[in-house]
Amino acid sequence: MPENRDLGAENSPKHRKIKGKEGEDKAEAFLKSSGFRIIGRNIRYAAGEIDIIALDRDVLVFVEVKAWSAYPIENLEYGISKKKQRRIIETSKYFLENHREYSDMPIRFDVVFIQADAVTHIASAFMENI
Repeated sequence: MPENRDLGAENSPKHRKIKGKEGEDKAEAFLKSSGFRIIGRNIRYAAGEIDIIALDRDVLVFVEVKAWSAYPIENLEYGISKKKQRRIIETSKYFLENHREYSDMPIRFDVVFIQADAVTHIASAFMENI
């Protein structure tokens, strides 16, 4: 007998939050295995949230994690709109104002795309001049 399940539950806020955390966990593990040092996760300020902040040698990296199962990586631009990019950039400015020890470092905005068992890291996915 087929399993009776609520298909709407997969789009519930609770399910998306769990899936997002799992994606961030995978992204963090991937970044660590690539030599990044994680500084923080889910950093929130009034402007928005940054999923992961890490050091890649001497570069401070603000990472947006996208954990999608229904869309291919080619659709990534729809998940990281110009508006979303601006919010991440503004949040990074708040972070730097409050953590001056990083203020003289070069910065970068990366995206880690999680899909099934694949992890794709896009370094310098966007820049402040948007």
